[in-house]
Amino acid sequence: MLDPRLADNLALWDSRVRDHVGSGFYDLRGFLAGADPLTSLEDAALGSVDGLSVLHLMCHFGLDSLALARRGARVTGVDFAPQAVEVARAIAARTGLPARFVESEVTQAPAVLEGEGFDRVFSSWGVTCWLPDLDAWARAIAACLVPGGAFHLLEVHPMAWVFLDPGDAGRECAYPVMPYQTDGVTVSQDVEGSYASDRVIPGRQHLWHHGVGRVVTALAGAGLVVERLIERDVVTTPVLPALVRRSDGLWTWRAGAPALPLSYEVCARRPEVSGR
Repeated sequence: MLDPRLADNLALWDSRVRDHVGSGFYDLRGFLAGADPLTSLEDAALGSVDGLSVLHLMCHFGLDSLALARRGARVTGVDFAPQAVEVARAIAARTGLPARFVESEVTQAPAVLEGEGFDRVFSSWGVTCWLPDLDAWARAIAACLVPGGAFHLLEVHPMAWVFLDPGDAGRECAYPVMPYQTDGVTVSQDVEGSYASDRVIPGRQHLWHHGVGRVVTALAGAGLVVERLIERDVVTTPVLPALVRRSDGLWTWRAGAPALPLSYEVCARRPEVSGR
């Protein structure tokens, strides 16, 4: 039985899908015309994926998954929202790109995929805050990697959220008003809109804020070898009102502002089989 908090989140994400598909934020029309939703950050993290099997966890309706397929990967996208999976499959069929989409809660992916292993597992941008159990998440990732395979995470840095007042429509504050992490504490909120649309879509969400150290520790605890942890003062979306857009499309602090981290990247690898 699904955790009631996750059931609320599932209902929320399912209700957002159709609106997100038509939004300028995702720009499906541009994607179908050849535009690339991935940035230089994803390319730098993943490197070439041509010929590799890639599992994209928490893929929403699949545009990033399909962008990886355009790069030559054999892609499997996983999301727990049936509406998202339905739309992703329709876009894949329309484009003819080699990607399949599977409905599953992220920690159940190894069972749903029947133990299939992948060269790369990938997840990005606003995913860890939806995970109540990082250890179970990390174990699922490890189970989905072939020996020698690597997990790549690109995520908004939790430092960015501490300056946003959730009770005042995301007003940016000059001092921290949110904790850096709330491990074990559920942050529950009634919401009406989403980051990709101004349309009123009422729902209830439950979030878990995890510090970078907690994320890395969970991956290491699952037996993965952390090869890279990079903190950056750029991010793909304007998560704070003070940010300005660079010529490459990434967002960063205004000139003269202290360059606090806005995003981070983790690469963790499953060790090769002993004796190989």
